[in-house]
Amino acid sequence: MTISQASNLNYRHLYYFWTVATEGHLTRAADRLHISQSALSAQVRQLEDQLGHPLFLREHRTLKLTEVGHLVLGYAETIFSLGGEMVALVKTDGGPNAQWLRVGGVVNLSRNFQENFLRPVMNTGARLVLESGSLEELLGRLLVHKLDIVLSNRPVVNSVGEQVRCRRIARQPVCLVGYPLPAGKRFRFPEDLNGVTLLLPGRNSDLRAEFDLLCEEIGIRPDIYAEVDDMAMLRLMARDSGRGRAALVPAVVVQDELRTGMLMEYCAVPNVHENFYAITTDRRFQPSALRTLLESEEGNPPVGDA
Repeated sequence: MTISQASNLNYRHLYYFWTVATEGHLTRAADRLHISQSALSAQVRQLEDQLGHPLFLREHRTLKLTEVGHLVLGYAETIFSLGGEMVALVKTDGGPNAQWLRVGGVVNLSRNFQENFLRPVMNTGARLVLESGSLEELLGRLLVHKLDIVLSNRPVVNSVGEQVRCRRIARQPVCLVGYPLPAGKRFRFPEDLNGVTLLLPGRNSDLRAEFDLLCEEIGIRPDIYAEVDDMAMLRLMARDSGRGRAALVPAVVVQDELRTGMLMEYCAVPNVHENFYAITTDRRFQPSALRTLLESEEGNPPVGDA
């Protein structure tokens, strides 16, 4: 394609194609774009006509990218990623000197951990936008530079793409916590598990998988009172569920309750840890607040690119 041909490229058609390709479904893409399916389909066909190649194979109600479609999608992702970076860079919500840092945290990540991580840039003039969502949702926003960093308790998967960098920023032991025990009494692990009912993270978490494996290895079937995906809710239930129960959490989740004596750490659970990750993406310009955060975590090795 010549420069003249490129200048005639309809970027709205390209954006519509990119939306259909990322959604993988014409109906969902039309709903997202607030246009009719017929109008969306017509504009994608116009892009195909201009490029001289089909971009999708239409099989019944499913759409599959052709070889050229995959090629065009790669360019479209780069174009719209750069566009998102441009907007994030030049947008001046709070004036020309404002430094905005946009942080995404997965929904089941400890709020205390997030606050502790952000502490180096608090009260430095940086302005924060904090969002929560699933890891997949947040990665999508990261890739188009609507977020600067994503905090997660699991690493990114390999299919996300080479643009993403995943670094483990903390590895913390996990403990059992509950109401304070009588003076002089100590909690023995695993013997005293038989005397409590447990509040555990949901079965989809890595932390829970490690704990279940440990219980299987030592031959214990725990008495489970509740399974909770959200760490904030798990914290509340640990605080309010009463005596005779213990919650499996990283200590940072209940740091305030431990400090005030409302809860007590019974024991660190052997071979069970919570990992915390910072996920960023390649970009030409990086907010200074983000550089400060990453430099403060330089001692932690990258987990690997995804």
